[in-house]
Amino acid sequence: MYENAGKRMLTVTQLNGIIKTLFDETDFFSNLYVRGEISNFKRHTTGHLYFTLKDEESEIAAVMFRSDAARLKFQPQDGMKVIARSRVSVYLKKGAYQLYVSDMQPDGICALYFAFEQLKRKLAEEGLFDPARKRPLPRFPKKIGIITSPTGAAIRDMINILGRRWPAAEIYIYPSQVQGTAAPGQLVSGIDFFNTRFEVELIIIGRGGGSLEDLWAFNNEALARAVAASKIPVISAVGHETDFTICDFAADLRAPTPSAAAELAVPDRSELKARISVLGRRLGIALARMIDTRRKTVERLAASRILSRPRLLTEDRKLELDALAAALDEKMHRRLVALRDRLGARAAHLEALNPLSVLSRGYAVVSDSAGVTVRNIGQICAGDRVRIRFSDGVAGALVENTEKTEGVVDG
Repeated sequence: MYENAGKRMLTVTQLNGIIKTLFDETDFFSNLYVRGEISNFKRHTTGHLYFTLKDEESEIAAVMFRSDAARLKFQPQDGMKVIARSRVSVYLKKGAYQLYVSDMQPDGICALYFAFEQLKRKLAEEGLFDPARKRPLPRFPKKIGIITSPTGAAIRDMINILGRRWPAAEIYIYPSQVQGTAAPGQLVSGIDFFNTRFEVELIIIGRGGGSLEDLWAFNNEALARAVAASKIPVISAVGHETDFTICDFAADLRAPTPSAAAELAVPDRSELKARISVLGRRLGIALARMIDTRRKTVERLAASRILSRPRLLTEDRKLELDALAAALDEKMHRRLVALRDRLGARAAHLEALNPLSVLSRGYAVVSDSAGVTVRNIGQICAGDRVRIRFSDGVAGALVENTEKTEGVVDG
């Protein structure tokens, strides 16, 4: 047994507690920036992030609690090099020291820009930026909705340009914050408002220039999806010409500036009037040429022999008509003669077949009391009464006797 005299006896928990206190109360370990590569990254169901930071020769466990992780502008992943603002402390239960990260950004690149590239790549892979799904802008919009700050210089510029170029358009403004945490939600609400509650023919969404942080509200995923899903064409006009946002890629048209958006949204009435004037003059010249051509045609026809002496045309037609009538009469005559000859032949044939014609030559038809024609002597007997039909009448007779002629076969 060890003797207590001159020695410190500690439990494991006490030892870990002392070490933890040393870390927590030493300023050096309370605010460190640690550079390393993320590995073994895991997002817990609680929202906490667990990972390892490593370099070529060593590694250290790290944790980032949900409240801090929610402020990240990008999605951490394995293999990503980062700079982590953290403090070193001890996980008392396991006696392991680790980093407690409060903020983090990609090493060597702005965190906002990295988040921008991540979101851009994700939405592009989904086809959200596909040119095939982008809608054409109305040529002469009557109602235009603008989603922006009502107090910025951008809205004044757009109103001035729209009013000068196309005063026939009605302009409706949906006031929204254009930077800060509340801005994305308000911008999405503006898209929804013009699509469901007050429909316009065209939507312009944007703001004036600023830093990447100032324009960050327009790099919001929910806003990009709302813009892409809008049934009304959307022009995105964010910042200056060199500024690009996720909203720009999702919109049907990207304008380099809000002023440019106003110019792209409507035609210039002065240019349109000049164009109409030019077309009017061209139409007048074309009509004059067409009328001149038609007039010359009429004059040429009026001077023609037919129109100057129209009787010549009718005389020729009368002669042709007379010739056709004569030909028709001749054809009809031949046809009638042929039909008359055919009719006479058929009438003679029918007359030859007429039984009365046979009777007129001295023949008679004998029938028994039942009206059946007697064709041979075997059909009657002595004492039968018969009817004899002559060509001009009928006589009744009584058969006194019958005698069959030799050489005649009954049939």
